[in-house]
This record gives sequence, C-alpha cells and structure tokens, in this order.
Amino acid sequence: MRRAALHNLGCKVNAYETEAMGQLLRKAGYEIVPFEEEADVYVVNTCTVTSVADKKSRQMLHRAKKRNPRGVVVAAGCYVQVAADALAEDPAVDLVVGNHEKSELVRILEDFMEERECVPAQENICQSENIPAQPLFPARKPALKGKLSDISAAREYEPLSIDHTESHTRAFIKIQDGCNQFCSYCIIPYARGRVRSRAPEEVAAEAETLVNAGYQEIVLTGIHISSYGIDLPPQRREDLIGLVERLDAIEGLRRLRLGSLEPRIVTEEFAQRLSKLRTVCPHFHLSLQSGCDATLKRMNRHYTTEEYENGCRILRRYFDRPAITTDVITGFPGETEEEFARTEAFIKKIGFYELHVFPYSRRAGTRAAAMPDQVEESVKHARSARLLRLDEEASLAYRKQFLGETREVLFEEKITVDGTEYLVGHTKEYLKAVIPWEEAEKGRIVRGRLEKMLNQELFVLWRLSEKQ
Repeated sequence: MRRAALHNLGCKVNAYETEAMGQLLRKAGYEIVPFEEEADVYVVNTCTVTSVADKKSRQMLHRAKKRNPRGVVVAAGCYVQVAADALAEDPAVDLVVGNHEKSELVRILEDFMEERECVPAQENICQSENIPAQPLFPARKPALKGKLSDISAAREYEPLSIDHTESHTRAFIKIQDGCNQFCSYCIIPYARGRVRSRAPEEVAAEAETLVNAGYQEIVLTGIHISSYGIDLPPQRREDLIGLVERLDAIEGLRRLRLGSLEPRIVTEEFAQRLSKLRTVCPHFHLSLQSGCDATLKRMNRHYTTEEYENGCRILRRYFDRPAITTDVITGFPGETEEEFARTEAFIKKIGFYELHVFPYSRRAGTRAAAMPDQVEESVKHARSARLLRLDEEASLAYRKQFLGETREVLFEEKITVDGTEYLVGHTKEYLKAVIPWEEAEKGRIVRGRLEKMLNQELFVLWRLSEKQ
C-alpha cells in the first residue's frame, strides 16, 4: 500500500480541500500518514495570499523532497496558479495540481506513476534485467507535469466534498469558490478565478451526511460566500440566505455558523430571515480592513464606513448581543496618521468582539504593490500593536456581559490550564468555556451557567444539563 502525506497552508477553504484530497487518496487505497513521516507521495496545498505565504509553500515542498528524495512531491493550489514558471524550475516539485483540478488528484498521480520508467519498487528488477535505471527525479524537468488550467476561464464549481473531518464536533462545508471583488491588495482573484457556486442540493446533501455522522455544527466557508448564487442559472438560483434556510431545515443539525461576510449583504431582510432560524449562531465576521473611507477607496473595497456601521446596527436589532468580529489591515499604502486615527476611532465606536489585525504585506502582482507612499514596516507594526491593545479591551468587555448567564457549549477538545485538565468548547456566540474534563464528553452540547472567568478568555461552565 502506498503512503501519502498532506500538508495544508492558508485559509479554511484550503483546509477543506486538503481534507477532501486526503479522502480521495484514502478511497483510492493510499494510507494517509503524518507529513513528518516518510511517504511515497507528499501533497502540499499551497497558499499565496502574501509573499510570506509563497515562501512557506516553497519551504514545505522542499521539506517534503528532503524527507524522501524518491517520493513524489505534489504542489497544489493557489501558489501553483500564480507561480507555475518558478515551479517548473524547482527540482523539489514533481507534479502540479491547479485550483480547478484537485478533484482529479488521484488520476493525475496515477498517470504520473505509470509514465515513470522506473519506480522505486521496480528498481531491483530494472537493474537485474540490465535496463539502465534513469534518474527518478532529475535536477531539471523539461516540462511541468500535472494539470494546471487557466483559472480565469473556470465557470463551474469543482466537485469536491467530504464525508467526515478530523474534528468530530464542527465541520466546514465549502459552498463556493472564486471572487469578483479585485481588492487592490489581493492576489486571490487571480489564483482562484471568478465566483463559482456549488449547487444548493449538493451542499444540503453533504450537510446531511455530516449530521448523520454525528457532527453538531456546520460552518459555511468559501472564498467570498456573500456572492453565493450569483452565477447559478435562473432556474436553480438560490442566494446565501436561501441556502441557509435550506440547511436550517435539516433534522439533527444543531448549529450553523457563517464564514466571513461582506458588510453590504447585511440588509433588514437578510437579518430578519436569519433571526427566525433555529440553528444560526449569532456570530458574524464582517470584513472591515479599514475604518477610513479614503483608505477603503484605495483598497477598492465596495462599501463605506457608514454602510458598515449600518450593517452592525441591523444585526444588533435582530440578535441579542451578537458577536461581531472583523479583519483590519494597518499601514496600507498612503495611510496617514490621521487616516489610521479614524480607523482606531471607528473600531472603538463599533465595539467588536474580536479583531484580526494584519500589517499590510506588499504582494507582487497587485495594484497596491505599485502604489506610492508605501508605509514603513515599523509604523505598520506600531499601529497593529495599538489595535491589538484595543482588541484585548473590547474582547474582555464583550465576554464580561455574559457572566452568570446560561449558555449551551459544544465541547471540542482537552486542554491543560495551570496543571488542570479541562474540556474546552464554544457557545453559539463563540465564547470559550471549560469544564473539568471528566464531567463531559467531546462532541457533546452541555447547557450551563458561565460561572466565572478562568482567565481573560475562558469561562468556567457550571453544568446544568446536556442536550442529546
């Protein structure tokens, strides 16, 4: 039996696809082993969101080849789409698989194996028959092997799915691929192509499979899920809220959580329809990036701070203290101290549960990389530190509102805090809570009182009952 190892870099969409490729290999008879072990095949699902991500992708490909020089190293995903020429010259890479070919991984791999004149298992036979053994992995390959198509021409959703995940509590389902937004700092539309939505009945079928397998919570993910459905034919068209309503009707599903949303999708109708659904978690990640309109315009973001604030206001009208989280980029080209101060003030005004703060990373191939007035690294990091301090204060203030209240917690894994073992899980608002590990089981939803705070992030749950 051949052994295969997979490594994921990047976002939750990549993680989903890595899991799906692993299941394809397992069904084809491969034994899946940890990436740190010797394997016959290594698959690295690459990321290219920043130049640092490019570097990490190359490092993992070289690490795989070093671990087993005779193994087949497969580069898959986003970095492959934007750096095919560089990979053609990289002796560590044997095969490439593009972002619209991952479902074909097994066939691509098997075709490559058949083409090799002398695979490791046949080496002794070749030598005994006096057939000169050819180098299995020459230092320079004459042509890039594998399959890589023009992602900008892709119009159909690639048929990838999963029937289980490594976590037995929360499962991610990819509902769409691609992005039509073309933010000035982002390479992803060039690596992922245009929006391609998955058929709603296929999403529902995968959700039912996962629920029947015992998963309590499903998270909808994609490259730009707010665009879900815009490309579906009129007779099959269903937007994001329609898909959510379809999934909410699945018997046995306890929780449904949405991935990152564009602020402009939050209308009165959207929030009102969401609020009527039993499974929807009041946890909304609305991407911000900047709290200054001038900066947002340079970023080519398609909303204003007024529209963003209105979206938050609507969510709070229909949900009790929803957890609103966001992403912010500091030091975008041209960001002055005054512009950053506006972002800082806006963040204070909104009152987020959590901020994900990123210093701007210059990415070759994007419009922002060629913009004037690039901000010094030291300034970017100083501004990030200021926002992270705001994040600590706002997060703690949000959590404290729930002290003494009763909530349901889905327990996920064992952790150790100050020498004591606990099970840790999340409420629907994504608040973390713990319970002594012997008092609950992983994958169970327990109803209890958020009795006290173990530290700034963790509540201690006083168990009241368990939901079956």
